Parts: sequence; structure tokens; C-alpha cells
Amino acid sequence: MELDGAQRAVDNWIKIHGVRYFNELTNMAQLTEEVGEVARIIARRYGEQSEKISDKDKDLGEELADVIFVALCLANQTGVDINAAFEKKLKKKSERDHDRHHNNSKLKP
Repeated sequence: MELDGAQRAVDNWIKIHGVRYFNELTNMAQLTEEVGEVARIIARRYGEQSEKISDKDKDLGEELADVIFVALCLANQTGVDINAAFEKKLKKKSERDHDRHHNNSKLKP
């Protein structure tokens, strides 16, 4: 995986442009806000809600990148190696969920 490069890039950006990290609680609130922006786009563009004219130019990719950026900020300031954590999670999900998903009749074509 190459998440460690992204984690370093965020840390470098903070050091050069951001002055310092916001505290963890502020970043948690920021993460929640960014996830809300993703939810708004998904609900209106792909869900049943009507999309507002002001939302039509919103870039889903940019909003998802905001979520990743803030999550990487939180990883950096709490000492989490996101690359190792992600690989561990992927392994756990692969072992735990393989049969569960293959045996789910709701997922069959």
C-alpha cells in the first residue's frame, strides 16, 4: 500500500502551510463535517432527494479527498501508522467476511 506516502504528504503540508494541526477534537468535528458533505452529495445525486442548484457543481471526489485528508491528520497527531492499520483491517475483513458475503443471498445477481 502507499498510504504512508499520503500520511507523510499531509504532515508536510501541515508543517509548510497549516502552521500546526488543529487539536484532535477540532479535527474530529472537521471530519464529521466533511463526511456530511459527502453524504449530502450522495443523497441528492444518487439517492431520492432532489439536488439543489447550489449542489450541482459539488465535486464528490474532492469531498472524499477532504475526508481522507482529515483522517490522515488524525492518524498523524495520534501516532497511528495508517498503512499498517489499513493492511491489518483489510486482512481482518478478508478473513471474517469472505464466507459471510459469499453466502448472502441479497448479494447474488
